[in-house]
Amino acid sequence: MAGPLTADTAAPAGPSPEVEKARRSRAPLALLAARVGLVVLKRAVLLAVLLALVFVTVELLPGDAADATSERGESAADTEARRRLLGLDRPVLERFWDWMSGLPTGDLGVSARGEKVSDLLSSAFPNTLLLGGLALLLTAVISLALGCWAALRPGGRVDRAVSGTATAVLALPEFVVAVALVLLLSLWTGWLPAVTLTDADGTPADWTMLILPVLALTVPQAGWNVRIVRAALADEARAPHVETAVLDGLPPHRVLTHHVLPGALPTITAGLATSTGMLLGGAVVVETIFNYPGIGSVLASAVTDRDSPVIAGVTALSGAVITGVLLLADLVRDMTAGGRR
Repeated sequence: MAGPLTADTAAPAGPSPEVEKARRSRAPLALLAARVGLVVLKRAVLLAVLLALVFVTVELLPGDAADATSERGESAADTEARRRLLGLDRPVLERFWDWMSGLPTGDLGVSARGEKVSDLLSSAFPNTLLLGGLALLLTAVISLALGCWAALRPGGRVDRAVSGTATAVLALPEFVVAVALVLLLSLWTGWLPAVTLTDADGTPADWTMLILPVLALTVPQAGWNVRIVRAALADEARAPHVETAVLDGLPPHRVLTHHVLPGALPTITAGLATSTGMLLGGAVVVETIFNYPGIGSVLASAVTDRDSPVIAGVTALSGAVITGVLLLADLVRDMTAGGRR
């Protein structure tokens, strides 16, 4: 018959409270890291498929880069020699694989005109990021201001006017807004320049040349995000803690800023993050209209030249920026939700 347990034979004690607390604090971080890694992997696969479609689509266009960049009076032999130099005599999937193999190291290949694609994008993409960043900031300010103003008196005249105007503005394409702004603020009044002139470093010569392109990008996205802000605030206003704050007699503006808006921020952030892709897509059109030195002009020239490496480089860089913004929005949403819990 076994005797009583001694100190040597006693069951091992569990982890200390400090160790258990540290383990619980690391679990959400590990889960978040795994989620971020999975999202990045999925988007990388989608981006690879999209880049393959870019190469195939350019291949289906009439002509090729050798024909598009040929000089007047150039012989067929010279064009064929350039075709071999650019590797256009090889299968499209082989060229795509060669281009993808250099992507992890930042090697985006060489354009049809002999320029490094990374150099082309490094000079143009910062200008597009400046344009898109200013438009996104202005969109956030306008949508929050108008959405909160409308939410203070639900169903009132201001609410109906803001919602109706946002719906109408949302339906306007960027090029329509751009043309209207040029007519109103440049040709008819002469207040702002209609085109963008650049300095020696390739940046806009004056800050006033940014106003019309930024407004042309902001107006449609502001309409979209005003509706998102208004809907998010309306949903959060029905939450029990908000109703309790109203019954306690708090002023409407305090209920909005301290009880409604914090809970609606994850949805608002996601809406603004989604606008990033729309802003980059709209920038291609807006930059062309205002002769702005961004990726719009680079992409337009690349399509004309049937230049697959440049088109794919613009697509890859834009996809990376959009993925980063969406991941940041997901992190903000998770942190906000975790704080509320």
